[in-house]
Amino acid sequence: MSVIEILKQRKSVRAFLNKDVEKEKIIQILESAKLSPSGVNMQPYNVCVVSGKKKTALENKMLEAFDNNRKEVMDYQYYPLEWREPYKSRRKDMGLLLYKTLGIKKEDKEKQLQQWRKNYKAFGAPVVLYFFIDSVLEKGSYLDYGIFLQSVMLVATELGLGSCPMASLAEFPLIVRDELGIDKDKTLLCGIALGYEDKDASVNSFKTERIPLEEFTTFYE
Repeated sequence: MSVIEILKQRKSVRAFLNKDVEKEKIIQILESAKLSPSGVNMQPYNVCVVSGKKKTALENKMLEAFDNNRKEVMDYQYYPLEWREPYKSRRKDMGLLLYKTLGIKKEDKEKQLQQWRKNYKAFGAPVVLYFFIDSVLEKGSYLDYGIFLQSVMLVATELGLGSCPMASLAEFPLIVRDELGIDKDKTLLCGIALGYEDKDASVNSFKTERIPLEEFTTFYE
């Protein structure tokens, strides 16, 4: 596949098969993604590959905290404190379309809660990649990291794997750092669920639209 074809094929997968991911593929993904550019070659990446018993133990601790409303503060502010247009509408439209795909009514808060709960199990993916960055680094390194994360997902797609980038997996940084033995000076950015897509799951028919080119591009000559 060409890069353009991979970009068109990639999507956020929210249901996975009960099938292990070959370690060789994970290594190939990360070996390829590390070729991504970064400012002055800083390469600010710190990746934890979590699967098996460790994944189960970690997700159980997050679920226990979630179920008992023991919230933590994320290491950084991911979303704006005050939503403005056009972002407010895009966020709302995305949520409504997802619940429509799942057959969950707008007023059914319990089913919405149960669907959100699946985030902490990485939607059943057999592997989760957790991404950390040194807390002393600035916004430029976050930009570098975004390029790296995109590379991870594109290579995964080329290798026949599904992925889902998940900020929700960074909602319990204390639990994650403690379980994985990560120093407190490492900021937990996000996780990526990784596995083989369950193509029969209705949720995986969900794919968000993208705005037209003219809404975000201006040509100067």
